Amino acid sequence: MANWSDPRPSAAPFGTTAAGTRDAAVDAGLRSYMLSVYNYMASGVLLTGIVALGFALSGMAAQVFVGGGILKWIITLAPLGFVFGMSFGQGRMSSGTLKAMFWGFAVTMGLSLSTIFLVYSPLAIAQAFFATAAGFAALSLYGYTTKKDLSAFGTFLIIGLVGLIVASLINLFVQSGPLGLVISGVGVLLFAGLTAYDTQRTKSLYFQVAGYPELISKAVVMSALSLYLDFINMFLFILRLFGSSRN
Repeated sequence: MANWSDPRPSAAPFGTTAAGTRDAAVDAGLRSYMLSVYNYMASGVLLTGIVALGFALSGMAAQVFVGGGILKWIITLAPLGFVFGMSFGQGRMSSGTLKAMFWGFAVTMGLSLSTIFLVYSPLAIAQAFFATAAGFAALSLYGYTTKKDLSAFGTFLIIGLVGLIVASLINLFVQSGPLGLVISGVGVLLFAGLTAYDTQRTKSLYFQVAGYPELISKAVVMSALSLYLDFINMFLFILRLFGSSRN
């Protein structure tokens, strides 16, 4: 998730009057901004799905991930490299570079996620995807419309996410089935909460960068990345929790 700071910390939020009301132009700008974020996020998910399916159907996924070798680890770790590069380099990069990296990230995620087509049945993948899409839409709508400040809730979720990562690493060694189910269940809840939190944060970010076209472009890409990660992780945990394997 992107770590943005207000470029004008001493300034009043963009588009507010002395009475604190927003005019119609600012509301239209917010809608356009949010639409751009969701367009990037949805396009990234679509590209990832197409690449994953194509790589699996070509037989190359089985050769790479079953056969082993260094290429397996390059494909597996490449998405993480893109996320770290975008997150820590966003201040120095142009919006065009961030956009190119976002699409590169979506492609490498597709290559990495092609393994789900080797493990789970197509029906299980489809059911998990549509369940995730429905849940994501509802949670994102809540995050956008709620008047409640989710900042404190977000801090709790981040702490929970760290714990989830630690538990997942432990389970790599102990290979506990029951622990795996618990991790998947907790993962679904955590990324459900993060979806609402990141949506509210995305909305709030607009008022920090509005009026600065380059910052808006960067905010769109980084916010799309955050929501993309929420969607994909929630999908994977739902698939692990309820999906039936091919075997």
